[in-house]
Amino acid sequence: MRMPVIALMALTMTGSGSAQDWSWPEKPQNLKVLPEEWPGSRLSPVMRGFTRSLGVRCSYCHLGEEGKPLSTYDFVSDENPNKDRAREMLRMLGSVNDHLKKIEPSGDQAVNMWCHTCHRGRPRPMTLGEEISEQYRLRGVDAALAHEQSLRDRFYGRGAYDFTNEDALNLLGYQALETSDFEGAIRVFRLNTERFPESANAWDSLGEGYMRSGRNEEAIQVYRKSLELNPANRNAKEMIATMKGEE
Repeated sequence: MRMPVIALMALTMTGSGSAQDWSWPEKPQNLKVLPEEWPGSRLSPVMRGFTRSLGVRCSYCHLGEEGKPLSTYDFVSDENPNKDRAREMLRMLGSVNDHLKKIEPSGDQAVNMWCHTCHRGRPRPMTLGEEISEQYRLRGVDAALAHEQSLRDRFYGRGAYDFTNEDALNLLGYQALETSDFEGAIRVFRLNTERFPESANAWDSLGEGYMRSGRNEEAIQVYRKSLELNPANRNAKEMIATMKGEE
């Protein structure tokens, strides 16, 4: 199966002023991964496919200001580091597809990697857990939860992130616990029980958050809720017994 050609490039600009003055050049410049002989007409659908795959616009990888006419962009410049990142990603894509050709297909045709296989409309193909964990490290629990909600609003049902289970928020809550951010952890765990009220694991984690913050009475109540959902939850039984013994 032929490898898709989706990459970044640099273009010669024609004209100046409004966006209507810009057109794809006959002879693009500074192509380092795509064939040098490609005309602008061949690059046009490739670049449009690239922006759709990553959910970005020209300014993400090229030197130009969003909202300004394309005639003001310096498409030849390599100053934007995302351009070289994209070139390396294209080289990696070619390498992956070369390796896939060596594998006996499990179906009627060999699989093929594309930009959108991983990106699915996102410039950085991260899991939901990785996304919110990064925000927590950089900006704290408020930013992490706001980012999770914004991703949910934008991508829910589109397959870019897995919103179907409690794992991402659960991991974020334990990340907060590891830094002794007990109130932040409780906020995350509580949200997880609201999102997944039938998950014994989500309630169990909330119980641990309360317990580690010294709020044993609330922890016992929550652990009992977890036991209602999963009577075999040995951890909840042990934690309740431990806290009762401390009272």
